[in-house]
Amino acid sequence: MPFQDLKQKVKAIVSDSDLNRDGKLLHICKLLSDSISYYNWVGFYFKNGDKQELKLGPYVGAPTDHTIIPFGKGICGQVAVSNQNFVVPDVTVQDNYIACSINVKAEIVVPIFVNSENIGQIDIDSNTPDPFTEKDERFLEYVCKKVATLFD
Repeated sequence: MPFQDLKQKVKAIVSDSDLNRDGKLLHICKLLSDSISYYNWVGFYFKNGDKQELKLGPYVGAPTDHTIIPFGKGICGQVAVSNQNFVVPDVTVQDNYIACSINVKAEIVVPIFVNSENIGQIDIDSNTPDPFTEKDERFLEYVCKKVATLFD
């Protein structure tokens, strides 16, 4: 499904008054995982209160032991500190990478900002080497902007 069509579906999920916030986040995860063949694990991490760590939110994909990630640790933890998108074409060349599965070949993490504060991120693992393009990045930035409205 083209990203433009997915944007409309994400917008519809975010505005669905029948779902609570976690329900909306889970539906977004399912939509992305079901619609994009190389999105094999899709989830959200959010800042855990005042702690310098991320806590796993709604996700779809294989279960993970990484429910808490300290700031600076792994790709997600680095994005929590840098406030920048992080695209990893090959996870085997990252020395600060937390392996979730031996099948994961690439990862993309895009932060979510509310009032200029990084409150969390979308994290996507792929079992396909180097699948993410600039189009994925721009699309996920759009998703994160829509998700941010759930926290206003």
